[in-house]
Amino acid sequence: MKAGRVPRIKDLFELPVALSPLIDEVPLGVAVLNPKREVLLFNRALEALTGFARHEARGIPCAHILRSNICIQQCPIARLRNGLSDSVSLEGDIINRDRRKIPVRVTFAPIVDLTGRTVGYLEAVEDIRGLREMEGKIGKAYGFGQLVGRSPQMERIFKILPVIAQSDSSVLITGETGTGKDFIAEAIHQASQRAKSPFVKVNCGALPETLLESELFGHQKGAFTGAVDSKPGRFRLAHNGTLYLTEIGDLPLSLQVKLLTFLDDKVVYPLGSTKGLHVNVRVIAATHRDLEQMVREGRFREDLLFRLNVVRLHLPPLRDRGDDVRLLLEHFLNTLTSQFRKPVKGFSGKALRILLDYPFPGNVRELRNVVEYALNICPEDQIHPRHLPAYLVEPRVDVQRLQGGDAAFEVPRRVQQQEAGKDLNWAAVERKLIMDALVKARGRKSKAADLLGWGRSTLWRKMKQYEMDS
Repeated sequence: MKAGRVPRIKDLFELPVALSPLIDEVPLGVAVLNPKREVLLFNRALEALTGFARHEARGIPCAHILRSNICIQQCPIARLRNGLSDSVSLEGDIINRDRRKIPVRVTFAPIVDLTGRTVGYLEAVEDIRGLREMEGKIGKAYGFGQLVGRSPQMERIFKILPVIAQSDSSVLITGETGTGKDFIAEAIHQASQRAKSPFVKVNCGALPETLLESELFGHQKGAFTGAVDSKPGRFRLAHNGTLYLTEIGDLPLSLQVKLLTFLDDKVVYPLGSTKGLHVNVRVIAATHRDLEQMVREGRFREDLLFRLNVVRLHLPPLRDRGDDVRLLLEHFLNTLTSQFRKPVKGFSGKALRILLDYPFPGNVRELRNVVEYALNICPEDQIHPRHLPAYLVEPRVDVQRLQGGDAAFEVPRRVQQQEAGKDLNWAAVERKLIMDALVKARGRKSKAADLLGWGRSTLWRKMKQYEMDS
């Protein structure tokens, strides 16, 4: 296909019909390849799945776009070239532009002309994450999607998720970093009637405001310097599916207005265009920030918070989930030993005690990283303390250097636990550190925060958490 020409279907209708808008309505990823396996045409679903825009993919070998293990092992088109005229369907994984591995089912079929000569190939890519997750549920008593837990807080979330998934209401997911907000959003999408349509994720804090507006709402050709092609934007890529806005607290105020407008009328206005486009998208937002506090400070619109806060889910920190720590340790150990093909059977008693005592400020993400680290360096069939990260074996709380040139002081957690013959938990250690700093600062909270190396808001929040604010 020559550059600049619009592919059309002729002799089927009274007048030629543009092909691109037609295949954009297909809920599967679709690509048309030439005999050299270079991309000629790309539909919207495949844009959303791979993260590559169609103008970027045009003329590029499909293996460089899909980046699939199917391509590495044996390209199915080679089978078609060897005399097979039927389509070939295989399951494998692709790596999208965000470097996420996605399980897919890929179907290849030859395109032949009227003489029977192969002139190209049709490639259909189906996202099968939902099927894989259903298979993963077999034998797993506690979980939903990729989330695992049996604490009362998580059980309440698991019970309400299927109900939430069946509605189209906006969802706001809150919780500390690493608690699994991304997994919750994707689980809602996969359990909904939109599961066959795209799930598009946008990190609102990852791009500057000027680029973020174009990324979300798209732009027309010539809308600004460098806009050599029109871009659909993530809202249009997520048509009939789900748009997941993570770090919504980092969305600039000017774009908060545009998002609010979309939530009200479901119409997007690309940059450089006065014509609105209706888009059927469910919005899920997530943040680790206190949006109510941001509203009071004038950094987040109150009306947008109300509009997003139709359904609110709060993920508890791992330190409040009780026995879920042990369950997650076993879950990740089983998952990663199978992935790494290592014969590690479990944790030693001492290693398990260290892990169960640790507060995991990085939550589930940190726990998984700890297990992965231990498996990487463990040559035995059991993980011992020497295989754990050093900061777990000898954890210390560093306090900022005192004013006047005094040396910084460190409080080893193990020493704190032995103090007064009691086995103190981490909350008690932190409470004592705060009290010591307040005594040293003679009650001045700003000075105490400086001694602890915290911001004043952090000290205030922790004092309130431990009921020390009075």
